[in-house]
Amino acid sequence: MSVAYAEELPYLDDLTVYQQLTAAEQSVSRELLRDPVTLARGLDPTFRMRPHLRVIGNALAEVERGEYDRLLVLTPPQVGKSTSVAEWFPFWWLAVHGGDRVAVTSYSDDLALRRGKAIRGYVDEYGAEYGLKMKAGSGAMQDWEVTSGGGVRSVSVGKGLTGHSVNLLIVDDPHKDRSDAESEASRRALHDWYSSTALKRLQPDRNAVVAIQTRWHVDDFAGRRLAEEGRLEDGGRWRVIHLPAVADPKFGPDPLGRAPGDPLPHPKIPTRDRVALVAWWRDMKSTSIVRDWHALAQGDPQPAEGALVSEELMRLIRDSDAGVEPQKIAVAVDPSGGGRDVAGVIGGYLGDDSRVWITHDRSGVMSSADWSTAACRLAHETDAAIIYVEVNYGGDMCSLAIRTSWETLQASGEIPAKVLPPAVQTVRAKQGKLLRAEPVAQQMVQDKVRLRGVFTDLEREWATWMPTDPESPGRIDASTVLVYGLIPEANQGAIVHAPLPQAPTGRQTAGPYERRISR
Repeated sequence: MSVAYAEELPYLDDLTVYQQLTAAEQSVSRELLRDPVTLARGLDPTFRMRPHLRVIGNALAEVERGEYDRLLVLTPPQVGKSTSVAEWFPFWWLAVHGGDRVAVTSYSDDLALRRGKAIRGYVDEYGAEYGLKMKAGSGAMQDWEVTSGGGVRSVSVGKGLTGHSVNLLIVDDPHKDRSDAESEASRRALHDWYSSTALKRLQPDRNAVVAIQTRWHVDDFAGRRLAEEGRLEDGGRWRVIHLPAVADPKFGPDPLGRAPGDPLPHPKIPTRDRVALVAWWRDMKSTSIVRDWHALAQGDPQPAEGALVSEELMRLIRDSDAGVEPQKIAVAVDPSGGGRDVAGVIGGYLGDDSRVWITHDRSGVMSSADWSTAACRLAHETDAAIIYVEVNYGGDMCSLAIRTSWETLQASGEIPAKVLPPAVQTVRAKQGKLLRAEPVAQQMVQDKVRLRGVFTDLEREWATWMPTDPESPGRIDASTVLVYGLIPEANQGAIVHAPLPQAPTGRQTAGPYERRISR
């Protein structure tokens, strides 16, 4: 063996080792591209793999392979779906299709931008292994590109996509909260944007839509998509991964193979710690009203028909009350309490048409001093004869609060000293919330209760409160107290009236009944 050949051996050995290491790294990189969740687990040591995330990851890979082009993932909040789908999935897609354009949308620009920044961070940190490099001059966080031609645009739903081509559309939590989801105008705007703008940006060479959300309403983004396009297994277009907090056979075969009653895994709770998982979801259920538990945790929003009254009925009982003469004017109060912060303060009267007319809603988050002052101001404004107060949570303190507020308003000059105060009659609930509210709902159906105008918050509470909810909102309670105060025969025994004074107490109890609302 020559000396030159012998000296070359170490060099050849080092080169071989380097080539082997490089091949091994490339092999690992290719293996990590099996699906987005595998990639996340391999690159990010803080990413916690859980069975439900594995199911989601496999479905995302099936989207890329073209097995279907619409995927809907429904889970409770805070279980890792957005990190997996709205952050790692777009990075993984670009690693596979470097020339594609990805749009990440959400209910707000801030949230969408946060997703876009995370994806860009992955490109900066891990992109070189997959041929991804930021394009020079692509500094905008909302819309950036890589040298291979692809990129990410991050905007809120409803705007920001016109003029931009899209291969992969991510819709991440399109509804901000229940109020947004229950707004017919907001839902209509979202559905119109999806149909008229978002879908029209998809490209013919390769396109897919992946939506992830927590359910809020039967006609929310997920509800409308399934109603219009159907599920894949039913001959429709959408593959649905429905992962309720607690497995329930009513939803069909569980994606995780869980038995009925089994809890959903959580990224911050070890999968094998069933006791902790059960406790977590049990706590969520105990701290949620029934409607929220079914919608947010179980992905099963209750239809509006489950409420005592419909939105349509609430619209139908609106009227101007032209020609109706008030016979007895009153204010009803449901003090904040029982775990709620909203005090109900509702004004109205019994008309000469034998109907109860609801005329004012001054309800809100108030202290005892605030709601009693609001009630006194409303009584003075409407010239009310009486204030009905539910006292289940406050006892005689409620009556004292009203008397004190009236005296304070007179002392300040807001109410003239010569104006006599209305009578204060306390009432105490005798039956449960449902048993009290149902007869009033029936009075609405029988056209015995009408609204003088539009009362958005009051109407929403009546049209969305479910009989199974453990608590009823303050506006419902106060309006119920008003109806029973003005027409007690509507539900004999539902409310026990405190005894009226049998002798003068310094407050007029008869004369004010003849007062009238200033027309």
